[in-house]
Amino acid sequence: MVKTDFGPPKYLDMMSDLCKRNYGKWKYHEVLDTGTLVHVAENGEKLYTVRSATPRLMHIDTLRAFCDLADKYCNGFFRFTSRHSIEFLLEDESNIEPLKADLHAMGYSPGGVGNTISNMLHTQGWIHCHTPAIDASGIVKAVMDGVFDYYTEAKLPARLRLSLACCLNMCGAVHCSDVAIVGIHRVPPKVLDEKVAKMCEIPNVVAACPTRAIRPEPSKKSVVINDEKCMYCGNCYTMCPAIPIFDPKNDGAAIFVGGKVSDARHPAMFSKLAVPYIPNEPPKWPTVVQTVRMLIDVYAKDAKQGERYGEWINRIGWERFFKVTGLPFTDKHIDDYIFSIPTFRSTATFKW
Repeated sequence: MVKTDFGPPKYLDMMSDLCKRNYGKWKYHEVLDTGTLVHVAENGEKLYTVRSATPRLMHIDTLRAFCDLADKYCNGFFRFTSRHSIEFLLEDESNIEPLKADLHAMGYSPGGVGNTISNMLHTQGWIHCHTPAIDASGIVKAVMDGVFDYYTEAKLPARLRLSLACCLNMCGAVHCSDVAIVGIHRVPPKVLDEKVAKMCEIPNVVAACPTRAIRPEPSKKSVVINDEKCMYCGNCYTMCPAIPIFDPKNDGAAIFVGGKVSDARHPAMFSKLAVPYIPNEPPKWPTVVQTVRMLIDVYAKDAKQGERYGEWINRIGWERFFKVTGLPFTDKHIDDYIFSIPTFRSTATFKW
C-alpha cells in the first residue's frame, strides 16, 4: 500500500478497544476524588482515569516504570496531558487503589482533578531555550512544592490552572491561566556590530521585530535598536545570535492572574498583570513561591463556590484585589499600549 500519512502514528491505533468502541459517544464524566475521574459512555461502559503530575523531563527508567504500571493495571494504556500530567486509563475499578499505592511508592501523588490546582503547564527555561528570562522546570518544582496541598485536596472554590512561560514569546498558556508566571527581560538586547556583520541576515532581523524597533545601520553592516520601542521579547536574538538579550541583573518574573479558556458562567478571559517584577532567585525562587501561595490562599478564602480566579476579581473589583492581596499598585499596571488600536482592548494590563 502506498504510504500517504507522513505525520505521527494515527491516534486510533493507540486507543484501547473500550475507547474505540465509545469514541465520540461519551455521555458524561464525574470526579470521584482529587486524583480520579470516571467517564460513562452511552452504552453504560465506564473508563476510569487516575491522574498524577510529572516533572515533564523524565529518565527512560521512569517511563519504563510507568509502562510497567500500565501493563499491570491498564492493559498497557496511558497518556500524557498538555499540562504534563500522566493519566492511567483503567477499565477495572478495583485496580484504582492498587495503582495509586504503586504511584505513591514511586513518589508520584495522584491529584489535579476537580477543585484543585493543575500541574503547571510550562516551557523550556534554562534547559535548552535560547531566549528565557527565567528558568522553567526549577521554578515549577519550587512552586508545586509550595502549594502541593492544593493539588491533592479539593479546598478551592473552583479549579485553578497554573502556568509558566520563560519569556514574552510565551510558549506556555499564561494568557489563559488563573495564575501565571512570565519571564521578562527589562533591557534591550546588545548589538555586537562586528559579529552581526558576519553572522546575521539583516533583513530577517529587521522583519522579526514586532514593534519595528530595529533598522539597518549600513555604515557598520549592522543594525540599530530604538530602545523606546523595544519590548524586550528576544525575537531578534532568535534571528541573530549576535544580539544577546540575557541580563542576569535585570531579568526576572512577572505574575499574571485571572485568565481562563472556559466560557462557563463567564466568557473566556485574558490574564492581567498582578506583580510586575520579581528577580531571579535560584534555586528555590522563594519570593515567587510565597507570592503564588499568597494569591491562592486569598482566593481560596474570599471567592464564592464555583468562581474562577478572574470571575472573583471581577466581582470584588481590582481596587479590592490589590487591597486584600497587599500587592502594591504601580504605574506598570496602567494600560498605555498605544502601538496598535485593534489590540487596545486586549492588552494584558487593565484600566484603573
